[in-house]
Amino acid sequence: MTEINKALLAPCGLYCGVCAIYIAHRDNNLKFKDRLVNVYKPFSESIDDIQCTGCLSDGIIFGYCKSCPIKSCVKEKDLDGCYQCSDWPCTLIQNFPIPVGKKVIMRAIPEWRELGTEKWVESEEKRYKCPDCGNILFRGTKRCNKCKIPVDVD
Repeated sequence: MTEINKALLAPCGLYCGVCAIYIAHRDNNLKFKDRLVNVYKPFSESIDDIQCTGCLSDGIIFGYCKSCPIKSCVKEKDLDGCYQCSDWPCTLIQNFPIPVGKKVIMRAIPEWRELGTEKWVESEEKRYKCPDCGNILFRGTKRCNKCKIPVDVD
């Protein structure tokens, strides 16, 4: 049985455990944070903005995620996530501002519904490993940073 870190269970289906911002902050990887500043504009201005301890954590939450309308909607409906919502996919999902995020949400929510939380988390963590060398990847990556093969895991 996998230990689930509930702080990483973003209601939208973007599992925080494979988020580049979460990983860069957790590992204090300044080079990675520097690269992410440009990727996440206009949500970040400097490496100081590239920090997060999980969407539902009591700690530091990335700027966009802190004020996410999806998270607010789920809270208002007293749900744990979009996977429990009969209105999914709604306009909040259709209008999600980060294209790779929207793609992942559209894949992840049906999987979360089907698998349940524990198996879904296991599935997300397994998905974000290089199929060639087993290196841990992050959401949105196009190439393994270890063996350099192209990947499409989202």
